Amino acid sequence: MSHSLSDLSQSLLDAARAAGADSADVILREGSSISIDMRAGTLEHAERAEGIEAGLRVFMGQRQACVSGSDIRPETFAMMAERAVAMAREAPEDPWIGLADPAQLSARRNAEGLELHDPAPEPAPEELQEDARRAEAAALAHEGISQVQSASAGYGASEAFIATSNGFAGGYRRSSRSLSCVAIAGTGNGMERDYDGDARVFQSDLRSPEEIGNRAATRTLERMGAVAPKTGSYPVLFDERVAASLIGHLCGAVNGAAVARGSSFLMNALGELVLPESLTMTEDPLRPRGPASRPFDAEGLTVAPRRIIDAGVLTGWTLDLATARKLGMTPTGNAARGLSSPPSPSNWNLELTQGSASREELMRDMGTGLLVTSLIGQTINSNTGDYSRGAAGFWIENGEAVRPVNECTIAGNLRQMLLSLNPANDAQAWRGSVVPSLLVEGMTIAGA
Repeated sequence: MSHSLSDLSQSLLDAARAAGADSADVILREGSSISIDMRAGTLEHAERAEGIEAGLRVFMGQRQACVSGSDIRPETFAMMAERAVAMAREAPEDPWIGLADPAQLSARRNAEGLELHDPAPEPAPEELQEDARRAEAAALAHEGISQVQSASAGYGASEAFIATSNGFAGGYRRSSRSLSCVAIAGTGNGMERDYDGDARVFQSDLRSPEEIGNRAATRTLERMGAVAPKTGSYPVLFDERVAASLIGHLCGAVNGAAVARGSSFLMNALGELVLPESLTMTEDPLRPRGPASRPFDAEGLTVAPRRIIDAGVLTGWTLDLATARKLGMTPTGNAARGLSSPPSPSNWNLELTQGSASREELMRDMGTGLLVTSLIGQTINSNTGDYSRGAAGFWIENGEAVRPVNECTIAGNLRQMLLSLNPANDAQAWRGSVVPSLLVEGMTIAGA
């Protein structure tokens, strides 16, 4: 990186003090990214982006305001600080905002040992183009694949630095490498498509272009001839690649911001069973090479592994400083932040207990029902947990997939759905949400 983010952060904090702020915090991000799209064997799109951005939050008593910019000149920092202070003076008071107590600040100030940045050289555009080309060629080699909608490869590297006026200063670097392919088969109303992709911190962990292209093609061809399933109440098995969405709804319900607003279907469930007793859900922000790992949160607080749900019992909420104060609890080190917005609670590297059975064994046990491999749209009532989503996948009879299905809706109530979860053993350990295929008993399916 060509700038010292540490020096720049102190300059912006100095500007905030000079403008009259009582206190302030700063986040700076500098990085670059490359993305390549291939289609029909030729380069369709190539993009490279580089830049540095700064976000400033100032406090005037119990009022706050956030501003951001991409110009790091001293006069720009001064203007940002003056505008932020002027905005804060007009903002409504919030009794819960404010910087952390110095005793709450993390002693860890860098990402040493977390392996968040690949030391390998940045790949040349030609390397990314070749990876995308190979993935597309692998998909097109399958008889029945008429075209590849997109084959994309990308790389990104960034550095982030956070500083506060009460003494915190820390930063870390992060890298990412991705590859994906979307294949299409059939024509007109009989057209189907599916995909495969991979995203890793380290290039060496990325699956091969051939594997990604082949899997995208195979999944697409398996979907040919899809029809609407029967309407009724049946067990539904959420495939591993969509099962994390259920856990996402659970995480939304235990998010402190939702609880503080009174808009969580689990707001009165603290200390109660919300999952079967055999299941525990943890998060680990310190997992090496984890896509959501970090050495500290966006408010400079300590992060650590924790059990959100222990043996089925909800143990606590996901909290940043403000929501913790509002709820009278201790913050959990889960603050995330954009450049122009205040912090809010978020989760890092979730993992749900796996079962002992394979996905195929769960299909055998469910007898007749629906295997869901993709979801579209959603109607989720955050207060009641009522759940309804469009779905596609495969109809199961006598424990085996007999035909692909689409154009159906699955519905239920998340509180009951979560309590009936039966996990498979196929979770992918490298994902941000390590969640296996999940069987839910007795959902309503609206189809033909």
